[in-house]
Amino acid sequence: MKNNILFKQKFISRLSILFALLLISASSFAQNLKVATAANLQGIIKVLGDDFTKKTGIGIDPIVGSSGNLVAQIKNGAPFDVFLSADMSFPKNLFADGFTLQKPVVYASGSLIICSTQNLGFENWERLLLTGRVKKIAIANPTIAPYGKAAEESLQKKGILSEIKSKAVYGESISQVNTYITTGSVDVGFTTQALIKDSKTTLYYKVIDPKTYSPIEQGMVILKHAQGNANAEKFYQYILSAEAKRIFKEYGYYVQ
Repeated sequence: MKNNILFKQKFISRLSILFALLLISASSFAQNLKVATAANLQGIIKVLGDDFTKKTGIGIDPIVGSSGNLVAQIKNGAPFDVFLSADMSFPKNLFADGFTLQKPVVYASGSLIICSTQNLGFENWERLLLTGRVKKIAIANPTIAPYGKAAEESLQKKGILSEIKSKAVYGESISQVNTYITTGSVDVGFTTQALIKDSKTTLYYKVIDPKTYSPIEQGMVILKHAQGNANAEKFYQYILSAEAKRIFKEYGYYVQ
């Protein structure tokens, strides 16, 4: 009788341990990756995420914002696993301050365009901006949004930055600039070529000569919060894969 009781106690104990392990495993599997995502990737991250989940069964939760604001959140303890920046300076800064598991790598390079819902003719866009036909020009905040920085560099290179300043409408991120453009709140805006793929609105645009601004090399890092998280490493490797590069190309990004 005593042996039967001991056997039952051991069986129940082992069953409880097994059940607890299964719960932990299920919880780990169900936990989506938190991916801090630059605003210029707002459309493409869903496509990339769906493809990644289809291939691995691992879900991702994108947290979209300007690269500068996301960095501030990371430094204030936001529990993000991977950071996809719109440039290399922000992830380099995080690496230097000890917030990442390794040095950042370039996953794609961005393409800057000037864009409008109006067919204004962009053959000589720098002269167009000086005319009365253009009253409002959307630009992302250059201190926190790399595409805004690139836009101002190009305008400076063309020698018209100071002349169009009174027309500039600054957005906190490229996604806000895109809203200004697609709703017609501004006459023109500087944004990422990915908008053309994302937008359901008819848009007219011209690719800005990349020689007029610093290369928009977009960087990726695995953050300290993801220490020991194999799923974060899988997503990191996926973003560098041939399939992800194919998707980036479809959205107007340059990849190697």
